[in-house]
Amino acid sequence: MNRRIVLASRPAAEPTAENFRLETDLALPEPGSGEMLVKNLYLSVDPYMRGRMSDRASYARPVALGEVMVGGTVARVVTSRADGYAPGDVVVGYGGWQDYAIFSTKDRQLLKVDPSLPISTALGVCGMPGVTAYFGLNKLGQPKPGETVVVSAASGAVGSVVGQIAKLKGCRAVGVAGGPAKCAYVTSELGFDACVDHRAPDLAGALKAACPGGIDVYFENVGGKVLEAVVPLLNDGSRVPICGFISQYNAEDPVTPFTVLGALPKPPAHRFFLVWEWPEEYPGAVAELVAWVKAGKIRYREDIVDGLAAAPGALIGVLRGDNFGKKLVRLED
Repeated sequence: MNRRIVLASRPAAEPTAENFRLETDLALPEPGSGEMLVKNLYLSVDPYMRGRMSDRASYARPVALGEVMVGGTVARVVTSRADGYAPGDVVVGYGGWQDYAIFSTKDRQLLKVDPSLPISTALGVCGMPGVTAYFGLNKLGQPKPGETVVVSAASGAVGSVVGQIAKLKGCRAVGVAGGPAKCAYVTSELGFDACVDHRAPDLAGALKAACPGGIDVYFENVGGKVLEAVVPLLNDGSRVPICGFISQYNAEDPVTPFTVLGALPKPPAHRFFLVWEWPEEYPGAVAELVAWVKAGKIRYREDIVDGLAAAPGALIGVLRGDNFGKKLVRLED
């Protein structure tokens, strides 16, 4: 039998446990032609999920009330009616918050998982978050050797990869993270040149000291006061890839980076982007990330909780910044 967590109600501000509902004793779905039944093993928990809980106009349709919550999963194939996929294969796709799901070969997200690394990495450093960092920095940030790259949420799944790729490109990498422990991890473990604590009393002054030559690329994950501290330091010709602005996700009237940057006398090149804008290049990006991780050039950290019922609390914690590294729910080892 299947279990799933569905959206029970739309949050007015910060999500609560009451916005979710666990449903049990559900019949397993039957795969059709070109499909496979999979058992989800790990569930990815990501900030974008908050947007899908609302019915505001956005780049993707909201999760309907009573519908299973969306989410990326690593899964094991149980039965298959899809060419090239057999029972026992480990794959990554969007199985949602449930034990069993149907994957289709028509899904552009569907990939077999590289067995040479822990399968959980297919949802983090070598999955959608890592590829988001890869495309956002390389396609929009276009970093050049010697430039200063600043990334917010630097200890998180996306930000940690952004800074490490910037270092591989010969840049000065400066992170912004929440608390001394995360900042220490960003510099000592990930190799950033500096990291600023956004909870420090003088965020603007600390960021200026860490960026004596100004900022050439700012990878936006947070918005709010972090963006306010960044703006005065942006150099002429700077670029701002906008991945998200998590500090505003629970706000009734959010102040977006587009509003802030667009109001400047000389706005930097900036736009929101989606990881699926370059579908043909996605497998190649995954392959390069896998190679970097295996070579020790990119390091990662995972923050794992166990059991499907832990998913709502995991998302609430991510939106508060409680996670340290890529947040995952382990459904089955």
